[in-house]
Amino acid sequence: MSDFIYLDHAATTPLHPRAREAMLPYLGEEFGNPSASYGLARRAQRAIDGARRTVAGLLGCRSTEVSFTSGGTESINAALKGVAFAQQKARVGNHIITSTIEHHAVLHTAQYLEEFGFEVTYLPVDRFGLVDPDEVAAAITDRTVLVSIMTANNEVGTIEPMAEIGEAVRSRGRALRRRIPFHTDAVQAANSLDLNVDRLGVDLLSLSSHKFRGPKGSGVLYLRRGTPFLAQQSGGGQERQRRAGTENVAGIVGGAMALKLAQSQREAYTAACAPLRDRLLTGILEQVPGAQLHGHPQQRLPNNLSVSFDSADARVLLEGLDEAGVAASAGAACDAATLEPSHVLLAMGVPMSRAAGTLRLTVSPDNTEVEIKRVLKVLPDIVERSRAGTPVIA
Repeated sequence: MSDFIYLDHAATTPLHPRAREAMLPYLGEEFGNPSASYGLARRAQRAIDGARRTVAGLLGCRSTEVSFTSGGTESINAALKGVAFAQQKARVGNHIITSTIEHHAVLHTAQYLEEFGFEVTYLPVDRFGLVDPDEVAAAITDRTVLVSIMTANNEVGTIEPMAEIGEAVRSRGRALRRRIPFHTDAVQAANSLDLNVDRLGVDLLSLSSHKFRGPKGSGVLYLRRGTPFLAQQSGGGQERQRRAGTENVAGIVGGAMALKLAQSQREAYTAACAPLRDRLLTGILEQVPGAQLHGHPQQRLPNNLSVSFDSADARVLLEGLDEAGVAASAGAACDAATLEPSHVLLAMGVPMSRAAGTLRLTVSPDNTEVEIKRVLKVLPDIVERSRAGTPVIA
């Protein structure tokens, strides 16, 4: 459909042609299993080694600290469970700190760990979705074994003060005379933010390739040397015995290429996306009474727009946009089947009635001013139709 407008780049992104090109040999004649010893296999292993060096260079870490996974969810699960269980086994402690606005991959993993005797502190955020570094420090006890705070929120786009939080964690660790691992879900960050792990101040970092124009089914877990870790997937000795299973060579190669391109083009990405996002926001606020922005007004991802419409129903809004050829989201894409308002918005103090009428519109450099104008032409009427047929939620 030539007039289709895609405004859901936080959910997934189209595969970059150069990433696809890098993958093609390993989807065809270069099909070897990297664990074997003959030439075909050795070439596959060299491809993985090259991808690992590329990712390590972009993260500012050692190649041995990079592991490849099936995506962001696995990377997050491995990070949280691997660190928590390793320290529980060593009887270091059983306390974990995270925030109330994390992706469900973090929150559900934290809830899972509670079933195994872990205590979890879910830190609140302010009305912009920001975590207070001082509250992180205050929550740390002599039993704390892990802190996990996302780099940038997938729903409202707020960018967290990572360096300050990292310093707070390290400072409390020094006072307690031990190291407290700090993990971040950086899944939404690769297109526009610096991923250098030392500047972020993290010990673990999770990425998902399809969020930055890499292939689905490919992810990265950074694990700082010396961080306690218990592998969560058993089998062969792949990934330095951190993640068993025959490697997805094509996915690894394509993901590394996509990450290289994304990180090298961060400034251009921001320069292209921010004006489109701002034009969309300005038009919505001018044309639709009762519209409200969510997330931090400045400290946010350049492509992310989270806006609510009082007395509207996001389901009706999405149906109307879909009929008009516009793809958007009501929040995280993995929540599309539920009828509950976003936990992120509720944690930020957004009333239920407004949270239920929230859209997430995420642009990319591929979008155009013409597309934004067309969205602004159809959206006001869609909002009014939703308001006319939807009762206000108390």
